[in-house]
Amino acid sequence: MPKILSVNISKKKGIPKASIPEGNFIEEFGLEGDAHAGKWHRQVSLLGIESINKMKEVGVKNLDAGKFAENLTTEGINLWELPVGTKLKIGETIQEVTQIGKECHRGCAIKNLVGDCVMPREGIFTRVLKGGKVRVGDSIEIIEK
Repeated sequence: MPKILSVNISKKKGIPKASIPEGNFIEEFGLEGDAHAGKWHRQVSLLGIESINKMKEVGVKNLDAGKFAENLTTEGINLWELPVGTKLKIGETIQEVTQIGKECHRGCAIKNLVGDCVMPREGIFTRVLKGGKVRVGDSIEIIEK
């Protein structure tokens, strides 16, 4: 079953995020205390460990969860294959996929640090439909496509 490997947070945009044991996700806002939270369509970012491992396979070193500024590092689900509008139960929350990938902005600290950024190709964004806690080890369930 797909699960959460890491919950990650940062106070500033465009930098790697630090792992925390659990996060409080607020309805129609995102992860409490995170720089990307707000009333918009990219409240939460998700990236799979499988995508991070692809970067390791091409020689990028020191890739921990949160290095690509993702809020949730997942395992066991091909996130980029989920259609926009898919609803996911993640921990206590319900989230809706709003965007697949993104345009990488110039001067991205992550791309400069790592050399490449997989987030624009394989990361996804969600908005929080129902708030609650998300903890490391929580399952991810597709509840509606």
